[in-house]
Amino acid sequence: MLITGNAAARPVVNSVTSHILPHRPPETLDKSRKKIEIPLNCTAYNLTRSCPANYPSTFELEKDPNRPSTPMCPDYFRWIHEDLKPWARTGITKDMVEKARRTANFRLVILNGKAYVETYEKGFQTRDVFTIWGILQLLRRYPGKVPDLELMFDCVDWPVIRSQLYRGPNVTGPPPLFRYCGNDATLDIVFPDWSFWGWPEINIKPWEALLEDLKEGNRRTKWVDREPYAYWKGNPEVAKTRQDLLKCNVSEKQDWNARVYAQNWGKESQEGYKQSNLASQCMHRYKIYIEGSAWSVSEKYILACDSVTLIVKPHYYDFFTRGLLPVHHYWPIREDSKCKSIKFAVDWGNSHKKKAQEIGKAASSFIHDDLKMDLVYDYMFHLLNGYAKLLTYKPTIPEKATELCSEAMACEAQGLVKKFMLDSLVKGPRDSDPCNLPPPFDPVSLFSLRRRKENSVKQVETWESMYYDNQHRQD
Repeated sequence: MLITGNAAARPVVNSVTSHILPHRPPETLDKSRKKIEIPLNCTAYNLTRSCPANYPSTFELEKDPNRPSTPMCPDYFRWIHEDLKPWARTGITKDMVEKARRTANFRLVILNGKAYVETYEKGFQTRDVFTIWGILQLLRRYPGKVPDLELMFDCVDWPVIRSQLYRGPNVTGPPPLFRYCGNDATLDIVFPDWSFWGWPEINIKPWEALLEDLKEGNRRTKWVDREPYAYWKGNPEVAKTRQDLLKCNVSEKQDWNARVYAQNWGKESQEGYKQSNLASQCMHRYKIYIEGSAWSVSEKYILACDSVTLIVKPHYYDFFTRGLLPVHHYWPIREDSKCKSIKFAVDWGNSHKKKAQEIGKAASSFIHDDLKMDLVYDYMFHLLNGYAKLLTYKPTIPEKATELCSEAMACEAQGLVKKFMLDSLVKGPRDSDPCNLPPPFDPVSLFSLRRRKENSVKQVETWESMYYDNQHRQD
């Protein structure tokens, strides 16, 4: 066990159960307090093949009137209440959880701060691996604070719990199934995706480090000095709507103000991903986000660029995107006439540069401030706490489950998987509490929010129609 900081300032530590930060005079507290770090113990794990017992099971802060008050979580955390609302009246029974097993990749049980996983089907690439890794880091970050729970997790893109099957007075509650995205017709519980801890198959590093790279990428070229076009690069083979987007590329006959490129991941892998560095793709004033087979991991990277994000009408949401507002954080693009819609968006932005820059900056500020890794963990914490409170039974360790800890996953990993795990490892307990969860939406405010989004999209569509009507009259 390693305690950082000079010897004179070391806290009193009970190495068996808890860590308590020392009390110091207010004027020296922030300067002298050092975070506790507890490194991976691969030596012990390799000898015993069991998870080490040296990590604290609780972590408490001494009361300190000079410590800053705990901030409120970002507003998008309010959707946690909405996602758990289907079980607010009935609670979540063991039978409901078992019914969610039908498409789940794994079952997760947390008991007394320890994680147990029963795998049903290997996830695509390392989706399941890094999702579980992320949950283990949450347990390291907040030891003793994540309650006992049992859940099923589906690592496939498409949500499957259709809400229409669970309406009516005599219908049982829906199966609670966790996944990365949802839509308005389903009740799947959305959870941060695996790529926050790294995506080794395409060399995307963990989010905390990548955010710093994206900040640096933003500083390289000012918005006004960027290419005055809309940029997209991705895999068009996963969805017809993406293949349709390729038609918007510049040609001898037409320039739709779009520069779109098909990504060949096989070729990129062979060439060392030199052409897919996300931080070097902040070179255009506008960037296009378009869904793939469902929601796409790429959205957060696109929004982080200071460019105006042009979002082709989405059908799915992840845990944070419901906090985005059209015309404030992004510019909405019609799905049925993408090329004309993109051309208008770019022409509008190039003739309203101040407003366009404000939209781009609002999106990147949202990503860098409200989606930093600290808040990703806090979202996980509040979601799992709310979920656990709904369980009507005491979870037990499944017979076929395996206890997992950071050592069990990282010590035997290799290559980029190991590197990304070590890079995203939570070094020790967090020395502050999670942000405060905001209250649920009341019906009026939720209706108002949805109406505001709809009206903003309609306003843009009206401007676009007027733009082309004027062009036709001039022709």
